[in-house]
Amino acid sequence: MKSKKDILSILDIKDEIPKILDLAIKFKNGEIGGKPLEGKSLAMIFQKSSTRTRVSFEVGMYELGGNSLFLSGSDLQMFRGESISDTAKVLSRYVDGIMIRASNHQDIVELSSEADIPVINGLTDLEHPCQALADMQTILEKKGNFNGKLAYVGDGNNVCNSLLLISACVGMDISIATPKNYQPSEDIISKAENISKKTGSKIQITDIVEDAVFGADKVYTDVWVSMGNEEEKEKRRNDFLKYQVNSKLMKLAAKDAIFMHCLPAIRGEEVVTEVIDGSQSVVIDQAENRLHAQKAVLYYLLK
Repeated sequence: MKSKKDILSILDIKDEIPKILDLAIKFKNGEIGGKPLEGKSLAMIFQKSSTRTRVSFEVGMYELGGNSLFLSGSDLQMFRGESISDTAKVLSRYVDGIMIRASNHQDIVELSSEADIPVINGLTDLEHPCQALADMQTILEKKGNFNGKLAYVGDGNNVCNSLLLISACVGMDISIATPKNYQPSEDIISKAENISKKTGSKIQITDIVEDAVFGADKVYTDVWVSMGNEEEKEKRRNDFLKYQVNSKLMKLAAKDAIFMHCLPAIRGEEVVTEVIDGSQSVVIDQAENRLHAQKAVLYYLLK
């Protein structure tokens, strides 16, 4: 088996983040032309529904000259009893890379271990590295550097985990405010803290939302009820009531603070309309940058 690169976690590219972000910016600026992935094919496996991940990868492969195959859970035998190992080995004979959006992170770890081709995490219950890359690209565009503090408010979910790791990797301060029962993975926190000792990133985990947001020049939130948590909808809404990003909370942040959200958003729950549709919001720029970050990832792995 040939040596290959995967992106299952931010940690898989912790030393290449600047390179990938530079590629993303160059793609956005039109500095890389041609069809560098001509003749390449990407299998896109979706156990979970998607808007931005699917469109950005599909359009990204097309613009790079390659081909993509959309495979829903119902399209594959893998979700009907075939082993992950068999699926990985067969796809390795057909395509040049796999992007998978799955419920269980361990499934993509197993897929990667059995595949001879690069595997990209398009989202799991543990991490969302492609989103985090687009977020860092957006911060560079809007702020010019990784100085200042990113405040994350809400559920300590997969997006939060990846933001915690990537912030530590680039040396950016991050403060996370979540209810005590919804904090990020302890293992992720530990890994981020170890990295931060080398990069100088300051990490704060708190349940006091005002402490996290105070002075931040970037305020980020995500939905309270992620896919797979629907049965906890009412409980989560009650538990997160104090964690809504509204105009009052934004006034605690720096005057030039930007508001970020990975989308989809539920206006009136984790964020009010006045904030997400206001002048400080950069959420549509974030969404656009998924395309450029995805092209950078594909170029980095498949070129």
